[in-house]
Amino acid sequence: MIKFLIGVIVALALIGGAIQFKATDKDWSLVVDKEVALSSVKTGAIKLYDITNALIADFRKTEKSEEVSTPVVDPKK
Repeated sequence: MIKFLIGVIVALALIGGAIQFKATDKDWSLVVDKEVALSSVKTGAIKLYDITNALIADFRKTEKSEEVSTPVVDPKK
C-alpha cells in the first residue's frame, strides 16, 4: 500500500513538471524542485478528489432516477 502511495506521488510530481532530467557528457541526474513537487501533488490530489466526488454524485443520481422511473405493473389487469 505504501509503495502504491509513493508511486502516485511520484507520478503526480512527474506530470506537474517537478522532476527534470539533466544530462551532460559524463553523467546524468534527476533534479527535483520540492516546492513545485508539493504544489503538483496537492493539485493532483484535489483533482482526483473532485473527479471521485463527481462520479459518486452521478452514481447516486442514477440510482435515484432508476427508483423513481420504475413503473409498477398490476398483475390483476
